[in-house]
Amino acid sequence: MSDPALGLLMLGLIVVVIMLGFPTAFTLMGLGMFFGFFAYYRAGESWADNHIFDLMVQRTYGAMTNDVLISIPLFVLMGYVMERGALVDKMFYSIQLAFRRVPASLAVATLIVCTFWGIASGLVGAVVVLMGVIAFNPMLKAGYDVKLASGVITAGGTLGILIPPSVMIIVYAAVAGQSVVKLYAAAMFPGFFLAFLYLVYIIGWALINPKIAPKLPESETRVPVRPWIADLQQAYSHKMLPALLTAAVAPSRAMALTMDGARITYATILKNLGFALVPLILALTTLWAAWWYVVIHPQPDAPAPAAITERVQSGGTVAPEEEKLEELGAAQSGSAKENEPEVLQQMGNADLQNSPTNAPVDAGPPPEFYTYFAFTAAIIALMLFYYYWTMGAAQFEVLRLLTSSVMPLGILTAIVLAVILLGITTATESAAVGAAGAFLLAFQARTLDWKRTKEAVFLTAKTTSMVCWLFVGSALFSAVFAILGGQALLESWVLSLNLTPVQFMILSQAIIFILGWPLEWTEIIVIFVPIFLPMLKHFSIDPILWGVLVFVNLQAAFLSPPVAMSAFYLKGVAPSHVTLNQIFSGMMPYMLIVIICMVLMYIWPGLTLWLPNYLYGN
Repeated sequence: MSDPALGLLMLGLIVVVIMLGFPTAFTLMGLGMFFGFFAYYRAGESWADNHIFDLMVQRTYGAMTNDVLISIPLFVLMGYVMERGALVDKMFYSIQLAFRRVPASLAVATLIVCTFWGIASGLVGAVVVLMGVIAFNPMLKAGYDVKLASGVITAGGTLGILIPPSVMIIVYAAVAGQSVVKLYAAAMFPGFFLAFLYLVYIIGWALINPKIAPKLPESETRVPVRPWIADLQQAYSHKMLPALLTAAVAPSRAMALTMDGARITYATILKNLGFALVPLILALTTLWAAWWYVVIHPQPDAPAPAAITERVQSGGTVAPEEEKLEELGAAQSGSAKENEPEVLQQMGNADLQNSPTNAPVDAGPPPEFYTYFAFTAAIIALMLFYYYWTMGAAQFEVLRLLTSSVMPLGILTAIVLAVILLGITTATESAAVGAAGAFLLAFQARTLDWKRTKEAVFLTAKTTSMVCWLFVGSALFSAVFAILGGQALLESWVLSLNLTPVQFMILSQAIIFILGWPLEWTEIIVIFVPIFLPMLKHFSIDPILWGVLVFVNLQAAFLSPPVAMSAFYLKGVAPSHVTLNQIFSGMMPYMLIVIICMVLMYIWPGLTLWLPNYLYGN
């Protein structure tokens, strides 16, 4: 048998052996060592002198000396601490009350919590199990269709591996030799867009067939209003913002009220006024941040006075140098190497890396930005005016619950993503910030004890070990596969088909979609994605765009039988009368939505590439 044929046999065996249940990482290493021994075999040479042993050591050392991979255990620790800290119960209750008038309100609240919690934790199994415990039984008791209830939990739970920060993106970056920060920016909009498509499907199905999601009884949608809030309305105004503002200025009547048998203090009034002002503060902060980043941040720094004098005296014009946005991980030095974007150690093709160019953000705002900004600010002002004009006691209580349950986790997640995307910290440093913030949130909620902390650390070590061994096995397997000529044989076969870029994109994504039925995303990324990467340059396909399409495609790996890990996670906590076939049936429409999202991403590549191109250049 020729060497290329051995390579193809090696590729086929890995799929069969993994499907038989053998551990992926050690299967990769075992097949790599076995076939590599024959690839390096020389007649008359001692078996101990075979170069496969040297290759094993080199590949292991190369994978394990990558400092950026430290972000994987830190992000995983962040997720497990949040999951063990049980911070999601209040969030689900408050979001359910906020969307109580929306069709299929429980399903909508479940999807939103799954999306938000998936971003914070990035753990598919933890999110599906947690939401299965919290939301599945309430939906079934409310008369929701089993397919709707199971589908929204399983599909929503998988979004955590797509929307940054995501371990899957870091793994792909290591395999493809791409910048983690660019991939994070590219996956941001497609992830939320896919969640939006899920939301449209759920609400549309409920509107067409209301029987699948009956309206909740009034007793379950009534917002609990604290008695002193109702008394405050009677004393001042039925509109909560004027009532709280007046109470803050003239607190005598408010401080005569009682709460749980004790008099209301002025600090309580100010605290509740702060809750009422949260939408206004968030709107102003968002508008100011957008204005600062687009208008103020790109402006060049003023040159030193001595430099201005010298240049004017020499007859030259004063042209301040353009201040460029620093890539993630860039240091404050003039060395070219330090100004390059931080990328993971490459296990793929070096030719696929893009050389950085000036980003549009460095050139300042486009002329139409001011028009868009003014229009957006006006719309937000009208929405805030209407919201505060109609805010009663029930709306205020929902706002208070949302602020106390969602806002801390939202701020932490926003900080972790912002410091990565804006180049303030490296991916590893931002992961450390996220892990520390998760501990602070859990301690503040008083839900994390020593036992749960040990469990979180143990699970983090277990997950990290699995990922590290996968990198070692993948590095050895791919090297032997290339040495045997399997990679070259597949490339020549694909290129001989004379495919157009669109046809190659469809072929590659279809193969990955089919592989998602028997395999998980880890095996697909570390084994099969490197096969396609060297071909992207021939078809002039951006590896960032192709990678994000793979991320969306791999959502189906958790939703497609027979593996469909999301279904098994949910079955483990579902009532006994819910069958696995019902859960599978509920997941099928979401696989179609994934395909629709991929088609729209290819037709409209700006959905994926606009943000990384704007922040870091193309």
